[in-house]
Amino acid sequence: MAAGRQPPPPPPPPPTQPSPSVRAEVLGPLRLLVDGAPVDVPGTKRRAVLALLALAEGRIVTVDRLLDALWPSEVPESGRQALHNHVSRLRGHLGPAAARIETCHDGYRLALGHDELDAAQARALLATARTTVRRDPAGALRLLREAHGLWRGPVLADLTDVVPIAAAVEEYARLRHEVTDALVASAVDAGRAEEVLGLAAASSAADPLREPAVLLDMRARAAAGQAPEALRIGRDYRRRLVDETGLDPSPALDELERDIIGGGGGRTSARPGESARPATALIGRDAQVASLHRLLAAERLITLVGPGGVGKTRVAQEVARHSGAATVLLLAPVTDPAAIPYALTAALNLKTDQGDVLSACVALLGDTPGLLLIDNCEHLLDGVRDTVDVLLASCPGISVLATSREPLGLPGEYVWRLAPLPLPHPDQDPSQVPSAALFLDRARRVRPGPPPTPAELRTVADIVHRLDGMPLAIELAAGRLSTFSLTDLRDRLDRALDLLGGGSTVADARHRTLRATIDWSYRLLTEDERRLFRQLSVFADGVDLDTAERLAAELGPENDPGSTLARLVDASVLDASFEGATRYRMLDTLRAFGQDRLAAAGEDEAAAERMLRWAVELTAWIATAMTTEREPEADAVLRRELPNLRAAWRLARGRGSLDDASAMIVALYDAITYRDLVEIRAWAEELADDRELAAHPRATAVLGTAAEAAYHRGDYRKADRLARRGLETTTDSVGSGRCLMVLSVADLARGAYGDVVEHALAAAALVGPHRECLGIAALAKAYAGDLDGARTLNDRGLAAAVSPSMLSWGAYVAGEIDSLAGHGEQAERNYVRAIDLARGSGATFLVGVATVGLQSVRASTGRVHEALAGYRDVIDYFARTGNWTHLWTTLRNLAELLRRLGDEEPAALIDAAAGLAPDAPVVNGPRDDGSSSPHPAGVTGPATRAPGRAAVLETARRAIERHLARA
Repeated sequence: MAAGRQPPPPPPPPPTQPSPSVRAEVLGPLRLLVDGAPVDVPGTKRRAVLALLALAEGRIVTVDRLLDALWPSEVPESGRQALHNHVSRLRGHLGPAAARIETCHDGYRLALGHDELDAAQARALLATARTTVRRDPAGALRLLREAHGLWRGPVLADLTDVVPIAAAVEEYARLRHEVTDALVASAVDAGRAEEVLGLAAASSAADPLREPAVLLDMRARAAAGQAPEALRIGRDYRRRLVDETGLDPSPALDELERDIIGGGGGRTSARPGESARPATALIGRDAQVASLHRLLAAERLITLVGPGGVGKTRVAQEVARHSGAATVLLLAPVTDPAAIPYALTAALNLKTDQGDVLSACVALLGDTPGLLLIDNCEHLLDGVRDTVDVLLASCPGISVLATSREPLGLPGEYVWRLAPLPLPHPDQDPSQVPSAALFLDRARRVRPGPPPTPAELRTVADIVHRLDGMPLAIELAAGRLSTFSLTDLRDRLDRALDLLGGGSTVADARHRTLRATIDWSYRLLTEDERRLFRQLSVFADGVDLDTAERLAAELGPENDPGSTLARLVDASVLDASFEGATRYRMLDTLRAFGQDRLAAAGEDEAAAERMLRWAVELTAWIATAMTTEREPEADAVLRRELPNLRAAWRLARGRGSLDDASAMIVALYDAITYRDLVEIRAWAEELADDRELAAHPRATAVLGTAAEAAYHRGDYRKADRLARRGLETTTDSVGSGRCLMVLSVADLARGAYGDVVEHALAAAALVGPHRECLGIAALAKAYAGDLDGARTLNDRGLAAAVSPSMLSWGAYVAGEIDSLAGHGEQAERNYVRAIDLARGSGATFLVGVATVGLQSVRASTGRVHEALAGYRDVIDYFARTGNWTHLWTTLRNLAELLRRLGDEEPAALIDAAAGLAPDAPVVNGPRDDGSSSPHPAGVTGPATRAPGRAAVLETARRAIERHLARA
């Protein structure tokens, strides 16, 4: 560069381009504007993506949420790519404003200013108008007209099939109600009622049961000089409300009618916070109302929580109605937390001119005693929490009763969980039980007629049971009697979520259908909480804490499982029970909703596999624990989880999953052998008939288990056949051992004692001496007369026994040997020990057989009354479980005692029936039933032919009661 030469100056920067403006409009057909020019967005899916991003109002919308919304049934494999393409095309539509759609780590965000979304603008205009209406009524009226004008027609009408968009449409409908009501009220107060007459009439006609709209229509008419028309509207509304809902209007209607009649011109503002006074009695809640009154004398903040439809609002209103100075703040129509103080001013009938609205409420309430009822807090928890905190701190005289589907979370809060109505038990008169009484009361209003018959009352009891005792569901069901008969209604309750809705005229849209009520709670959950809720719905009788936490951790490993579970309990979609082991259950109506959502999310297959894995793992643990000293714990778990295992069993059979079904049945062998769980025995026999079983690795074990089930059903011939079939297809030593054990007890029933010993000892060699095999062989030797050999075998078995039921079995066998040896006192001690051990471990079959032996000893020593009472109980037990092999033995022992008492006729009848019964054990020789002497076979005495089994049982029971009465 030459010396002294200056470089040329840099070129001037290009002029700054203003950022293009973007506006999304959702209060009508979806519209997108860039720099004021409308942009066409074609395609339903792409328009739905745009709407979802706009509705988030600047928040991130996750990819998963967008996918679930676009494809609720099942997201296709190409779903993520399709979503990416739609977002890319939307950026293209935005042109110079493409950067407004931001890609975040887990979703997308549409950056919009406060004035760039019409819904947010309407909300802001409403809030501003409420704060300025007293200071600048003309300005407030202008703001409200502007807000109302933002609605351009049906809101997103072509996109309401998308669930989140449909929910937003409902929210904007409520917002429009608020704007319209405020506009009409402001115009009336400003002396310009004529300008809003058409708007007030249209608002009232659109929802003729919405009381605030009706009252405003009346005020506008009266202020415009149409008082007679205003009063007619009031009369029509009163009649309509009673006819369609059974409710009376709130006192605000009476107040407004008096004002209009007195020439007040409708200027007096009605109090929207007043709740309607019910025309029907509150049924089944007297105790709860009384308890809440007592609590309010000591507690300043009580939150009444429970699932949607349980009756929280109705109970709280009853408390408020009898609490003297009570203010009712209804939050169901409020959608914005910022509007809570304004809703409170309306409930207090307070006109605020300026300043902090909440402070004005505090100043009015002061230290005056009173009750504030805040109803339906769950969707505005943060705002309610802040408001209540201020009120309690600043107004020492007030107490707050809140209703919510979850607690507020404030210090000092007393949480009262409202349960469903009590359900009728089989021995109760349903009409005297609250749940059925509520149904009958509402049914009489729909279909008057004669009192229900006993059969109809039983149907009502079934209906309220299937509706979980939930008052809303019961009232909706009773309303359906205008269309269905009682039995038709009951038969259709498997579709209760959809059946119980559509015809209700309840003012609150959340309660017009059972599905809407539950969906309101569901939408307040996070996605992780919804996912856990859906997966838990497959468990018919809830889960314990370990299962719930394990499931939560598996579904959302990044979250604390306990916290997710606690949120579901707090949100009242899951109930926690602490009686015994902690248990989490869902109401059946909530389970049905969860399973619907599970299918809609495409998660039903994974949930089924997860439940079957749980069932297989649980039954395997039960099988192991039942062979140890932990048997009582395993028995308790088995009985507690039986409803869930039943669901898993049907799931496995429905899916044709032989692996899962066989694993469960083989693991439940001890449940089948020693417990009165007849249903599980039926499962085993069902599986044994499966044509696919023969080639399965567990075939022998399944057949051995099914043979044991058949034996306990009294069919020891079928038990023998199944056991031999299992041995023909031997696949494992445990299965073979089970088949041999069944053969040994079937041999015992036939009196083939040599075969018993052979089969029982062979089984012991396969399964070990700790099982019952040596005791079975000992019984055969004892009945054959070899008492010393019997004691030797039984002592070996007792020495190896570990579980309470095997110790009980050894004590029972010892009692049999002592009884045969004539050692009555020692036999009784062994029988009693066997009964005690068996009862403690849930082995009810052992309780039964040991009780038979005990009564035989007592009868032989002259303790007739004790023996008769014992026989009565054990006959009932074996009859209930269907074990006729042991029942016949027990009846024969009873017949022997009756002969000793000189009661020959029933004794002969029992022996005649037993002698001809194919499932009765042989009687020639000592037996395995606790008796120490043989019974005669065949017919004796006056009986000439065998009666039916029911007649035998009736004869036996009458004879027992007759002799007990004489004693």
